[in-house]
Amino acid sequence: MLTKFETKSNRVKGLSFHAKRPWILASLHSGVIQLWDYRMGTLIDRFDEHDGPVRGVHFHMSQPLFVSGGDDYKIKVWNYKLHRCLFTLLGHLDYIRTVQFHHEHPWIVSASDDQTIRIWNWQSRTCISVLTGHNHYVMCASFHPKEDLVVSASLDQTVRVWDIGSLRKKTVSPADDILRLSQMNTDLFGGVDSVVKYVLEGHDRGVNWAAFHPTLPLIVSGADDRQVKLWRMNETKAWEVDTLRGHMNNVSCVMFHAKQDIIVSNSEDKSIRVWDVTKRTGLQTFRREHDRFWILAAHPEMNLLAAGHDSGMIVFKLERERPAFAVSGDSLFYAKDRFLRYYEFSTQREAQVIPIRRPGSTTLNQSPRTLSYSPTENAVLICSDVDGGSYELYVIPKDSIGRGDSLQEAKRGLGSSAIFVARNRFAVLDKGNNQVLIKNLKNEVVKKSGLPVPTDAIFYAGTGNLLCRSEDRVVIFDLQQRIVLGDLQTPFVKYIVWSNDMESVALLSKHAIIITNKKLVHQCTLHETIRVKSGGWDDNGVFIYTTLNHIKYCLPNGDSGIIRTLDVPIYITKVSGNTLFCLDRDGKNRTVVIDATEYIFKLSLLRKRYDHVMSMIRNSQLCGEAMIAYLQQKGFPEVALHFVKDEKTRFNLALESGNIQIAVASAKEIDDKDHWYRLGVEALRQGNAGIVEYAYQKTKNFERLSFLYLITGNLEKLSKMLKIAEVKNDVMGQFHNALYLGDIQERVKILENSGHLPLAYITASVHGLQDVAERLAAELGDDVPPLPEGKEPSLLMPSAPVLCGGDWPLLRVMKGIFEGGLDSGIGRGAVDEEEEGVEGDWGEDLDVVDVDGLQNDDVTAILEDGEVAEENEEEGGWDLEDLELPPEADTPKVSGNARSSVFVAPTLGMPVSQIWIQRSSLAAEHAAAGNFDTAMRLLSRQLGIRNFAPLKLMFLDLDTGSRSYLRAFASAPVVSLAVERGWNESASPNVRGPPALVFNSSQLDEKVNAGYKATTAGKFTEALRLFLNILHTIPLIVVESRREVDEVKELIIIAKEYVLGLQMELRRKEMKDNPVRQQELAAYFTHCNLRTPHLRLALQNAMSVCFKAKNMATAANFASRLLETNPTNENQAKTARQVLQAAERNMTDASQLNYDFRNPFVVCGATHVPIYRGQKDVSCPYCTTRFIPSQEGQLCTICDLAVVGADASGLLCSPSQIR
Repeated sequence: MLTKFETKSNRVKGLSFHAKRPWILASLHSGVIQLWDYRMGTLIDRFDEHDGPVRGVHFHMSQPLFVSGGDDYKIKVWNYKLHRCLFTLLGHLDYIRTVQFHHEHPWIVSASDDQTIRIWNWQSRTCISVLTGHNHYVMCASFHPKEDLVVSASLDQTVRVWDIGSLRKKTVSPADDILRLSQMNTDLFGGVDSVVKYVLEGHDRGVNWAAFHPTLPLIVSGADDRQVKLWRMNETKAWEVDTLRGHMNNVSCVMFHAKQDIIVSNSEDKSIRVWDVTKRTGLQTFRREHDRFWILAAHPEMNLLAAGHDSGMIVFKLERERPAFAVSGDSLFYAKDRFLRYYEFSTQREAQVIPIRRPGSTTLNQSPRTLSYSPTENAVLICSDVDGGSYELYVIPKDSIGRGDSLQEAKRGLGSSAIFVARNRFAVLDKGNNQVLIKNLKNEVVKKSGLPVPTDAIFYAGTGNLLCRSEDRVVIFDLQQRIVLGDLQTPFVKYIVWSNDMESVALLSKHAIIITNKKLVHQCTLHETIRVKSGGWDDNGVFIYTTLNHIKYCLPNGDSGIIRTLDVPIYITKVSGNTLFCLDRDGKNRTVVIDATEYIFKLSLLRKRYDHVMSMIRNSQLCGEAMIAYLQQKGFPEVALHFVKDEKTRFNLALESGNIQIAVASAKEIDDKDHWYRLGVEALRQGNAGIVEYAYQKTKNFERLSFLYLITGNLEKLSKMLKIAEVKNDVMGQFHNALYLGDIQERVKILENSGHLPLAYITASVHGLQDVAERLAAELGDDVPPLPEGKEPSLLMPSAPVLCGGDWPLLRVMKGIFEGGLDSGIGRGAVDEEEEGVEGDWGEDLDVVDVDGLQNDDVTAILEDGEVAEENEEEGGWDLEDLELPPEADTPKVSGNARSSVFVAPTLGMPVSQIWIQRSSLAAEHAAAGNFDTAMRLLSRQLGIRNFAPLKLMFLDLDTGSRSYLRAFASAPVVSLAVERGWNESASPNVRGPPALVFNSSQLDEKVNAGYKATTAGKFTEALRLFLNILHTIPLIVVESRREVDEVKELIIIAKEYVLGLQMELRRKEMKDNPVRQQELAAYFTHCNLRTPHLRLALQNAMSVCFKAKNMATAANFASRLLETNPTNENQAKTARQVLQAAERNMTDASQLNYDFRNPFVVCGATHVPIYRGQKDVSCPYCTTRFIPSQEGQLCTICDLAVVGADASGLLCSPSQIR
């Protein structure tokens, strides 16, 4: 049983598959009807108008309708597109058990506990026939798929077959229905339209279900007597053929399978059973723990079944439908209908090769699963699930292709997967011993080889190599050298597809595709919501794959897209140009022609084959929102520009690609404030002052204009802005402009006119305008403000601009590949010849609305109104006054000649941080580059670290320490410089070294010595902090040589031992009231791997603790161990001897300790109990501390970083480990 989809819900009483869409209806005991998409696994809709359980539900074959019947005596017809009930059919007087649409006529049949079956016309919405005769609840009723028959089952222990032929003959017009109803009412129990043809008696209890065979004259029924009965009928009579026994409780539903000779039944005994119709025996049983089954449904066209139970439903298949096949060059070998067949791609010729004999199958799923072919020996290996996994080896006679009659005895053997690994050798997986057996063509074992990981399947990976799959990883294993060539963690892999050159491999799991190279180095991963079915590589290195309903592609960088949709799933066998060769589920060869334009275009972009891109843009119909978004996302807005007609999109793309000309043209077309503003911002970024000014004029943004004139040093226009502010009576604007100009008299005048006399007086006094100050003082009288004492006034003047007037100088850059080359009339390529610079409207000036509401196009007009005239001193360029010039000359040019040297910003180089992480697998270097997430992933993979809190500050230190910052000058941003490790003056400026790191091994040595000193001095908390800090720093250390790597690993062990010992000692000191535990902890401390001086102190400590507690034998052991270390301190030696003497008189222990010094042990890092040799334990993947098994999955209490028992590849702290 292959479960495709499962739901959790209330009890499911009715099920129905949609004929075309991947939908299933489930009606629940709670009264709700659910509509599920079983392919996506999502709930699409729910309908809840019934009151009480809904026991029957059915989709119409072609209309967007379904019908439901419930315990509220109502039959409802729903339109699922409109999400509502269309109408309700009333007439039954008790619970309705089943409802079904007729496949052809507008009829519905319903069965009810009122002991009748009714047939309704859903178009006229009337009941057209009542079938009476049962004398107990009618549990189900259904139409025959082809003939005019209805079968019904009832608790009166009978199955009845009704002939409704006369109903078909009568017309089905509404008027007739009404007439017929009145006839029916005259004789309610004798409706002439439908007559009982047969009554099938044989069950001892009530019958719950009966169903017709889709093609043969058979009926199957299931009843409360726990039996399934098979009946046959002819024109005149019906009789019982056989009884199938096996269910332990009432059989609730039973049906024939449309495609195979089997019966499927389910029951309240919590099982689904599959029976062989011809042999009348049970094939298989599927059980659930706690849920009784109530209903079965079969898909009208696909090989899918569904079953409803107490807590939901399952959609499942009984057998795999994927044909087993193997491709070799131009040939395809595949298994179909118990024959091995051959197909030639070039000629599309197919032929039968040899029959594959199957033993009389006693269960399902006996068909071939995989097929492996050796072209030189013309041999085929076929694997199947027979006998729990076995293989058959056939050697095909040279002349037999096409004849397909030569029967030969296959060489058989057990093994869950078998593949050819060389010309005349094949590997068979022995799962039980986790090894492969290499066999020759005589089926004799040549050699055995153990596998590096627990393997449940093997695949071909080149001559002499195997790809081994375990639950969560795949490994490439060399059978000759017995070494692992590659290893990758993946979701559970189902199939693998090698590229034609064996350089790349695609690993297909249920919902993901992982693409790697031949050494399993990860290249990209794709996730799919719908199941992935198959795949193949095309000649360009693009992976084409199929899901249940699409053909899709995946580029080498992980970009993917849809090529076309599918009606039925197919399995790709080969991709050749734009033709896909594939097998369908019936084992038929099909060719599908695909349009490869989109992915070839993206591939050309990716591989920088711009000549291809150009020709494709010119010749193809590539367009659409998705393609534009893709080009934008990939950094080719200038290419996207050639596809777009919409002005707003063109404007956005032009800004993104820095093409100011097109942006100006589009901004004019759109002409709204927001677009002009954004154009101004981009022009300012490019230093194109002329266009910035024009954009600000269009938006009448005077403040920005004034500031622009200030930074470009255009004082003349600034003074005009001052006059405009005056005319507009904008006091703040006047003051700002006067400030920008450094015009003190003007500022005093503005302050005075606006009534700020004290401020005007101070301004005049500070700037030495004495006569004005005196005049203002006289006006102020006694209110003269005091001036600040002892301060030196300074003149507030605008700073000199970096560059006076004009545009910023731009780099001359060669035209981009897509510039000009595409101007030949694609979309609106670039601006026309006449529009070469910018249009004539550019002479347009400030549109200023003056005080009277009059709109003026010229600053001079405003000035004249204000009776102020000024000499016109400007020439050409940005002329605000001289309107007598021809309009073109008045246009501000986009810098340079628009045709010959369009400014293309130079392409950005790769950021240093990216260069650093590109080739590095060292976590410290990723952290220094600021890529914390990849650093964390590396540490997690290498050392099993999950708790990164203690490392946070170190990450930040590494990031800050790998860069230096320079201030250029006040108005420029700070320049960030990368600091490299091992840099010298002779180094090439273009080659980047690895980042400088703030942590190094010499610092660790200092910390270790400090830790030793603190331990000797008895400062245990301080010592513990230092050793923990060492453990936290080591993952972020980088050393150069292998010798240093060994030293770092040694340091981990030292730090770990001290942390464990110090933690126990500190815990012992906290325990005042538990002398036994105190002695145990003191004893364990002496078994940590400490330096000799510290070991002596620990032994002396343990000796005195045990002596005081009258544990003489244990104290004597510590005393003799202490003396063995030859203590230099005479006091220590003396005390030890005295303890030994005292113990000799009384060699006993007052209390029993969990401590046996004769049996070697290690101490658990979390619970501090001994783990004696031979006991099970788990260890921390980083610091190697050992723990009792119950600590698995917990955070290590010693290093506080890694998870106990996690998988990890080991410490990587030097480039020398990678080379």
